[in-house]
Amino acid sequence: MLAEQKPDGVIICTGPNGHAALANQVLRLGYPVYTEKPPAMTAQDAFEVARVADETGLLCTTAFKKRYNVAYSRAKEWIAQFPAEDFYSLSIDYCSSQYSNDSPTRVFLFDFTIHVLDLTQYLFGDVDEVFAFSKGLDAYAVSLRFQNGAVGSLNLNDGRSFGIPTEEVEITVRGGNFMTVHNSSVWRITENNKPCEWREPPTFTSAGDSGNETGHLAEIVDFLAAIREGRTTRSNIYESYKSMVLYEAIQKSSQTGQPIKLHFQALSS
Repeated sequence: MLAEQKPDGVIICTGPNGHAALANQVLRLGYPVYTEKPPAMTAQDAFEVARVADETGLLCTTAFKKRYNVAYSRAKEWIAQFPAEDFYSLSIDYCSSQYSNDSPTRVFLFDFTIHVLDLTQYLFGDVDEVFAFSKGLDAYAVSLRFQNGAVGSLNLNDGRSFGIPTEEVEITVRGGNFMTVHNSSVWRITENNKPCEWREPPTFTSAGDSGNETGHLAEIVDFLAAIREGRTTRSNIYESYKSMVLYEAIQKSSQTGQPIKLHFQALSS
């Protein structure tokens, strides 16, 4: 089919147990790839896709919508004005309705929280070490230390609702500088202890606006633009691999009761 149609790029949405193998196959056939999240079942499988993308010189990107969400794009822009050594803390409360947690691809930590694990390193940089408490597969309290010295905390559980928004993100930087993001859409910014920016869209959930608001449409538009322009994307496969490393570290810490250091393999190029 690809040989006949010769598309500009290929979108793969089969589930994480098929994403890596199909992405590698399509990349080797000479086509850029966009996959749904998670990019693979394991961090190592995601790294292998990143390696193939690197070797072929082709783009592979993952559907991590929060990197393209309007509120978190503003947060990233706002954070960028400060030196990394001034980052103090990042706290995130991110919850869902009950998961069945009865299959490898339908586990809460893997299927749902991967979005916010990706957001964590997108906003504050690579994580150095994690420690996690858990209540079964349903709730996690995670402490983070970033490579830049900042700290963070994640409250993750599947005891809430998909319909009632409770997502909260708090960002603190030295000098009375802080930002709050609610429901991926509302934000408040204070600089030098003075409120300076407030935004509240007229919708109950971020999904009530548009694909650009949530990031769903924006990430696809950027994938197509990146193909035309010969560049990478915010959510390229190597960044997605690092998100999988963070996921596995949290999982391992919750199982062993030990802090876990993160290690990111480097690409040859």
